Amino acid sequence: MNLPNKITISRICLIPLFLVFLLAPINLGTWQGFGVDIPTAHLLAVFLFIVASATDWLDGYYARKLQLVTNFGKFLDPLADKLLITAALIGLVELQLLPAWMAIVIISREFAVTGIRLVASAEGEVIAASNLGKLKTVSQIVAISALMLYNAPFSAIGFPFATIAIWIATILTIISGIDYFQKNKHILLKTK
Repeated sequence: MNLPNKITISRICLIPLFLVFLLAPINLGTWQGFGVDIPTAHLLAVFLFIVASATDWLDGYYARKLQLVTNFGKFLDPLADKLLITAALIGLVELQLLPAWMAIVIISREFAVTGIRLVASAEGEVIAASNLGKLKTVSQIVAISALMLYNAPFSAIGFPFATIAIWIATILTIISGIDYFQKNKHILLKTK
């Protein structure tokens, strides 16, 4: 197994640990600052989420730089991303930090896009991520991180950054989903 794939697998392995710190009844005390009390376990969860999110860039960088792009990596990398984002969204809904409908919209888009990618793959086509799709992913990571941080440090000044960020992420998710389907509808309309 090559280095980029090992990095991707490590990202998947971080997800259960991330969920333990986010959702398990672990009392490690709280951190107080910026007008909010954040459970220390949630700070550890945010750290793991950000590390796991950063490895997404890292594995792609090494795969391209070292010319280690594999079919396994092409399959595993987006799966790892979707597992991480889905786990975080469901965790945030459980903690009542995110409306369920927003999580459903974002997760549904990810499943739909994965479905088109699978159909395209069966037809011998590879669909690369668009710039809009990459922007959507970054917006989701920022929004999820802000929600897990209970809007700190912006809570100290009463600015609803986390709320704005999740709205932007949801809107970009919808727009990028529509764009994705429009650009790839030929795959779904293809008949044998």
